[in-house]
Amino acid sequence: MAEASKTSRIARTLALSTKGYQGLKRAIAACACTNLALMIPFAITVMAFGTVLMRLTGEHVAWSSLWRLFGAGTAGSIVVFLCARNDYRKTYVTAYRETEQTRMDLAEHLRRLPMAFFNKRDLSELTENLMGDVSSRESLMSSTIPQLVASGISTTVVCIMLAFFDWRLALCVFITLPASLAIVLAARGHERRLFEQQTDARLAASARLMDYIEGIRDIRACRQVGAQSAPMRTALKSLRDLAMKLELAVDVCVSAATTVLQAGVGITVFVGTTLLTGGEVSFLTLLMFLLIASRVYGPITSILGQLPNLLQLSGRAARLRSLADEPVAKGSRDAASLGDQGVELCDVHFSYDKKGAEVLRGISFRMEPGTVTALVGPSGSGKSTVAKLVARFFSPSVGAITAGGIPLAELDEESWLKNVSIVFQDVTLFDDTVMENIRMGRPGATDKEVIAAAQAAHCEEFIDRMPQGWETKLGENGARLSGGERQRISIARALLKDAPIVLLDEATSSLDPENETLVQDAISRLCDGKTVLVIAHRLRTVAGANNIVVLDRGRVAEQGTHVELMAVGGLYARLVRIQRESSGWSL
Repeated sequence: MAEASKTSRIARTLALSTKGYQGLKRAIAACACTNLALMIPFAITVMAFGTVLMRLTGEHVAWSSLWRLFGAGTAGSIVVFLCARNDYRKTYVTAYRETEQTRMDLAEHLRRLPMAFFNKRDLSELTENLMGDVSSRESLMSSTIPQLVASGISTTVVCIMLAFFDWRLALCVFITLPASLAIVLAARGHERRLFEQQTDARLAASARLMDYIEGIRDIRACRQVGAQSAPMRTALKSLRDLAMKLELAVDVCVSAATTVLQAGVGITVFVGTTLLTGGEVSFLTLLMFLLIASRVYGPITSILGQLPNLLQLSGRAARLRSLADEPVAKGSRDAASLGDQGVELCDVHFSYDKKGAEVLRGISFRMEPGTVTALVGPSGSGKSTVAKLVARFFSPSVGAITAGGIPLAELDEESWLKNVSIVFQDVTLFDDTVMENIRMGRPGATDKEVIAAAQAAHCEEFIDRMPQGWETKLGENGARLSGGERQRISIARALLKDAPIVLLDEATSSLDPENETLVQDAISRLCDGKTVLVIAHRLRTVAGANNIVVLDRGRVAEQGTHVELMAVGGLYARLVRIQRESSGWSL
């Protein structure tokens, strides 16, 4: 139980999977074997040198022993090669596979998180988690942690073996290792604080850069290039200053630790010379200690410079753990047959931030099966928020949204979304082909079915103009398409999905009059026999809805049919009158 707890604790500290932790242990063992194997050439060199010294002192030399040493050296070289190859496979290959698996697991975890999570995390932070943090851990797993721990193990083993020749010289070789480690550990508190500050500064700089690049068109149009680049320049300067301060702290620490470590050679020379002159050790023994001391310290010195990065790893691993521990969307009930039973909102309150103002304040209405419910009202009244709640992108703060009497919060999110086709005002497209962007509506659809959906949404006329037709890549978020073309791709997706509930959020807002008529026909086929929730600012498009819900400042101001609401003469009638008057305006 204690071993399992320890295993779990170490794996969690480094944000490793069980397989990754087992791979790390194997990597450490492989590196230790490589370090010990590299002692073979040194041992053979010492033995060969001792044999040659016998000749210089006039003693008889058995040349056959030199040939045996040559054969042992050849065999040792083969052992070193095999150990090094195994070392590479156990360290780098294992680290790369763990990195790939971590990114895939985190990406899958992000897909299952509630949309409320993305309101409190910006894109630059999540990108840093998946790319920067994981890459840093990969580097340390492949070229630092296994080698560092293995060097400690192999050095201890070598010193124990050397103690059989002379424990005093063995202690001289070993004594500076814990001393140099103590220096690194003593500085870890200060360095960790600097690492945290640098990470915050890097995230802030990334956010400023993204704002600048995404808004470059508006910045140039308003001739605000100098003014708008000031925050970015300040963020980059802060990042530079922290990087220099951190580099100085790390260099001082590493230089001090390296100096103390290398002092082991001087201590060994001093003590060894004293023992040699006193006749307590032989020259060959002292030579062996000096050669091995230089070999032991070499790998540790090269890795020591990376040791402070382990302090940075603790912060990065903590962020990875925090992301992996984010609770996924609740609900596990199957929603397979609930899409045909309508949706009802019962006293729904909602705010995007727990401490923020409520966007919805007691919304109640029912979407009857097979009918069209329209949401209208001034901008900011909560119309799009209602649609996102019905899609279960968010859950109400108070109240409930039910389908067939079952709260959506109890349903599995993916199961519920199989019942919903969505055409939102802000269309998201991927840097993939036209065919695959539409096929997202129903991943198993054939090419023929995709083409039929695209034809129904009147996409063919612009697809035919593309360089590779259906195989043309659309660029980042559909950069190759106009706003109207992007919305028609979204409508084609919804047609292909053919779900019983349809959510339309200003689905024709970016279309010119000619295409609007064509797409309205496609939407009519999409909505035929479905439960539809449509959001529109152009009220003439929803006059035929079965129920019109008028929202004002997050509340239901009135609801009914077009005729009923016009007769009441309330907010809806006023909005209709304003739009009729503005339709005759011209420049």
